[in-house]
Amino acid sequence: MDVFACAHCGAVLTSPVSQVAFPAHGRQTVWEQLLPVLMEPGTYTVDPEPYGPPWQKVEPAEAEALGIFAPVEIVSFGAPGRIILAPGDTHGMVLVFERCDGYCRGVDGRDGPNLACRQCGHLVATRLDDCSTWQEVCFEPDTVRRIPTDIPHCLPVDWALEELRGAPPIDLSDWQDPRWEAATGAALAHLVAASAGSPIGLPQGLTENVFGHPLDLLLPPGPPSKSMSLAGPGLPVPDADIALVPQHPRTGEAWQPPGAAEVVPLAAKVWAQLAFYRVRPPFPVTGRLSDDVIRGDDPLPPRPRHLFSPDPKIFLRTLARLPAVRQPWLRQIYDHVRTRYSYRAFWMDCP
Repeated sequence: MDVFACAHCGAVLTSPVSQVAFPAHGRQTVWEQLLPVLMEPGTYTVDPEPYGPPWQKVEPAEAEALGIFAPVEIVSFGAPGRIILAPGDTHGMVLVFERCDGYCRGVDGRDGPNLACRQCGHLVATRLDDCSTWQEVCFEPDTVRRIPTDIPHCLPVDWALEELRGAPPIDLSDWQDPRWEAATGAALAHLVAASAGSPIGLPQGLTENVFGHPLDLLLPPGPPSKSMSLAGPGLPVPDADIALVPQHPRTGEAWQPPGAAEVVPLAAKVWAQLAFYRVRPPFPVTGRLSDDVIRGDDPLPPRPRHLFSPDPKIFLRTLARLPAVRQPWLRQIYDHVRTRYSYRAFWMDCP
């Protein structure tokens, strides 16, 4: 594990934290909704891409040099490598109230860094907690130093099954978990690219419920010409053209199954829910009740309030960064979603 110290005076500003992969929902915004913390306690991540001002429009050739292969509104030319932690894992800093403007119910970082080192007064980080954004503290890469400790990492490097516990797609309010929306939006972009523009046969169950309707909207009708199955630790070798595999929560690397199946990565907790979740069937009661009476004391599993909707903005962001989007058929899908989507509604409203 590591701690981070002020680059100017050396004051330690964090608890010991372990580096994990940048999450799929790391750039997600959810309109008019208060979101929890982005990072799990005791972890941090490093944003691999530039973020923050200056934001500029770019020509296609310049965008392609930045790894963007389809039109986008604006591109960040800020510094890459932001270090992101949960607010509860930071200390030794004070808010600079003159830099704490926001859109609605909190601070959105529009004024730049708003946390100063308590010991020396230098600006070191930005606190974000406004509605629509995940709560986080972001250190600029040149304001802190990483100091390794002798405390072991909170996650192993190998694929231990105990770290692949699933997370349900519905939160406690019976609404879709935005982390599921982001993760499936990113995976959907890879899945559509792997389809080569033809229908895909999906495994029945939760996987079909999540991806079936969006794929029906994006791909032409007809019998499947490719098949998809889940692959990963604890599952047999896939006999399909496309393998939906987990991303390691520590490294972000996708599981590599044996064989020639094309890999579609998915956040590990979402993948584990698709791979291992089973509805517990009711069981007969013995004793006073008749054997043909089915007991149902357990609460029913939570059900979504509407058709599951992968995040269209994450879908577009991911697809724009795949070189395959330059193919005419895939670019047409990108343009169609980009010009028609509204938040959470594209997959329901699109004819």
